Amino acid sequence: MKTYWRLLSYARPLRNFIAPFFITSFLASLLGIVYFTLLIPLLDVLFKQVDSVRTVVIQRPPFSVSADYPKQLFDFYFQTYLLENGRVGALQFVCILIVVAVFLSNIFRYLSSRFLENFKVNMVSRLRQAVFDNAIDLHLGFFSNERKGNLISRVVTDVQEVENSIANTFSAAFKEVFTLIIYLVTLFSISARLTLFAFLIIPITGTFIAFIVKRMRKDAREGQSRLSGLISLMDEAFGGMRVVKGFNAEGFIKEKFRVENTAYKTAIRSMAYKREMSAPFSEFMGVTVVAIILLYGGSLVLTNHSELAASEFITYIAIFSQVMRPAKEISNAFSNTQRGVASGERVLELVDTKNVIAERKNAATLPAFQHQIEFRNVVFEYEPGSPVLNNISFTIEKGKTVALVGSSGGGKSTIADLVPRFYDPSGGQILIDGHDLRDITTSSLRDQMGIVTQESILFNDTIFNNILFGSKATSDEVIAAAKIANAHNFIQDQPDGYQTVIGDRGSKLSGGQRQRISIARAILRNPAILILDEATSALDTESEKLVQEALTHLMEHRTVLVIAHRLSTIQHADEILVVNQGKIVERGNHNELLDQEEGFYKKLTLMQGL
Repeated sequence: MKTYWRLLSYARPLRNFIAPFFITSFLASLLGIVYFTLLIPLLDVLFKQVDSVRTVVIQRPPFSVSADYPKQLFDFYFQTYLLENGRVGALQFVCILIVVAVFLSNIFRYLSSRFLENFKVNMVSRLRQAVFDNAIDLHLGFFSNERKGNLISRVVTDVQEVENSIANTFSAAFKEVFTLIIYLVTLFSISARLTLFAFLIIPITGTFIAFIVKRMRKDAREGQSRLSGLISLMDEAFGGMRVVKGFNAEGFIKEKFRVENTAYKTAIRSMAYKREMSAPFSEFMGVTVVAIILLYGGSLVLTNHSELAASEFITYIAIFSQVMRPAKEISNAFSNTQRGVASGERVLELVDTKNVIAERKNAATLPAFQHQIEFRNVVFEYEPGSPVLNNISFTIEKGKTVALVGSSGGGKSTIADLVPRFYDPSGGQILIDGHDLRDITTSSLRDQMGIVTQESILFNDTIFNNILFGSKATSDEVIAAAKIANAHNFIQDQPDGYQTVIGDRGSKLSGGQRQRISIARAILRNPAILILDEATSALDTESEKLVQEALTHLMEHRTVLVIAHRLSTIQHADEILVVNQGKIVERGNHNELLDQEEGFYKKLTLMQGL
């Protein structure tokens, strides 16, 4: 129940929905029962249980707040119509009231449905926004450990399941409960004896449904977990289709999907079997109870041992047969809600995930970069006991370029990820102008940085919006940035120029074109600190030349930390740090490192033919 009420809290303020929904649902239920209570005078007229001639003077009852007043008022008008117009007039009066009651009941039912839909869309919208907002704010390491498809499943599929299940249960908890209570009150008012007799049998149904609900929750969790696996698998397969085709791996992918799909089918089928079992069992028990009451009560009426008239008994049976409908709706709602609760738990788990790179309460805004970036005895480990960086210390002076080189897996990219605080060091400090990164706001830190990675991260949007991404600038400033990045000419050749949509991840552009758009994005940001991570390693010679020219423009008058496999691109760096197995094993400029006999850097240059 804790999960259920917490999910409902996303529709707050609840009073804006509950009050009108409560009122309209109550009136709809109340007017709905009027239809059945009018069967008593209707049957009395049809079966000639009332006289068309009255000698007693009928007086209008005085107004009172008592529950009997509506009945007294009805009796007054009924007897008046009967006296003045005979049984036909009384019949017309009752029929008109039935039509009016059903009309008003459906009007209020429609209004309550509108309030419910408003409640549902507000709750789901806020829940989805909360999930997405918290996920976006999480640290980079979280996304390295989570499958993207699983995250998408939680934001889309699980939230949708919450809407379908939880919100519908909310409806049953009010509207159907109101209906059930009004029916029961009416039944007790007609015959408390028969109603108490019926209540001896009803708990059997409740016990069975409670057992089914408990079993369904486990199947619901399993089903949602398997659905996440399916979405993750499809995301990976469709995103890596070039590799799938290139390695003739279609059969392998199909088999993986078949296994996940079969497991999902099994879980959902098991839950569906249990869910669908509750409805026929409830209906069977309902009809059985009605038949028993019909046998028991009918015997009393036929043998004149009942206080009920025949018309009252028939009306009682008609109303009791309707009791099972709201009871069944309530039981079905609580059966269906188990899938919503399971989904809600997965959603709230993501909402509750804490950002391990959280800002301190009194974090300060980083002033404009003036002097240096300093790594001071930095230690870092992704997993406890397995250090990736071990006692790293170096300084990048403002306006200088420092390059990181070394074997793959040595820790170069990890060093670059620590500067914008994608991760926090496990030990030591990283300082900018003497400010520990953990003492300043993340936004003010990253506002002064630009990042160009080996993989150009572009979005399925226009070229213009990809360059503008996250910045505020005019069209002229965007075009100027594209020119500096050697991108303006090829952009103009696109079908719609800067307004050309480039497809998923920029798939309509070449690698060199995508990279130059990424560089234009960094130029537009005009960062004081620039991080280049293998920015040209995946390009052909011609594209590399254009991109390198763009990078040269970008690096002018900036503080640059660059990672490179191609050593030819960093020969003019002010300092080169050779990183191997998490340590800086050599440092110096290109010529100084070449002078070291048997040096690691010299071996790398010989391997690349420099």
